[in-house]
Amino acid sequence: MESKEPLSSPDPAAEARMTRRREWIFLGLVFGLTYLYDFIVLLPLSQSTATSGAEVALFYQLAVAVQMFFPALCVLLTRLLTKEGFAEHYLKPNLKGHWAIYALAWFGPLVLTIFGAVVWFLLRPDTFDPGMSYILSLSGDQPLPMPLWALLAVQFAEVLIAPALNAVACFGEEWGWRGYLVPKLNKGRKPLPMLLLSGVIWGLWHAPIIALGHNYGVGYPGWPWGGIAMMCVFTVMTGTLLAYVSLKTESVWPAVFAHGMINGCAALGMLFTRDGGDLFLGPAPTGIVGMIGFIFCAIVLVLLWKRTLTPKK
Repeated sequence: MESKEPLSSPDPAAEARMTRRREWIFLGLVFGLTYLYDFIVLLPLSQSTATSGAEVALFYQLAVAVQMFFPALCVLLTRLLTKEGFAEHYLKPNLKGHWAIYALAWFGPLVLTIFGAVVWFLLRPDTFDPGMSYILSLSGDQPLPMPLWALLAVQFAEVLIAPALNAVACFGEEWGWRGYLVPKLNKGRKPLPMLLLSGVIWGLWHAPIIALGHNYGVGYPGWPWGGIAMMCVFTVMTGTLLAYVSLKTESVWPAVFAHGMINGCAALGMLFTRDGGDLFLGPAPTGIVGMIGFIFCAIVLVLLWKRTLTPKK
């Protein structure tokens, strides 16, 4: 009887090299396109906002939102350029058996943000203002469209559905970071280095808009490097939660919803201050005290990682 040759099996070393190659191609594309866009589009717009009206400022915010779609675009480009196809696309919701993870993704950032704000106000009770002078100052000379309590109720209702409201824009980022890069970085790396690496990458991707004043303003001591460094701390801590819920479900959607909630509820604590608080400290979660809930969450998830996630080879 003629013996059959065994079917050739994939070379693990070759697969690992191709994975790393795709990582570098994706990062080169997403950083190159984003930084070029920021230099050509956002920098001139940010300079115009100082001397122009509200319309230019609104256009600048919309231009910043456009940037959020670059990671998803670069996923498509990388897959096409490297002939990767769409295996492990992370686009299926995989709801079955993962309702608790989806609940964590939807409500967890809100709980952690409120926790950080409470800690801030306990440490700095002098900054707490139940009259919400900050939100009143934002309206300027214009009267509020409704009583303050009603405005706050509307704000909180919007926060509860923020994951859905922000889903489209956040998908643009998350399909790149948690739906493509993190699953690749997770292969052959231990959890802690992977989380630090992916978080810092995500933070550095924001560097140009941080330098333009996003989140931390401009002109502070150490500008812009202090803001960029703080953003990297923030993205490592929040990115740990986003990576966990995405890898646990093998789906990008929990990370999309968690990201949407983070964006939607970040300003809640600031509403109860006189001046918005300290951008580097709190009560917003982009400050080191305001993010303390996310710090605790990240530590717990790292400790639980081996027991709750199957390692990828």
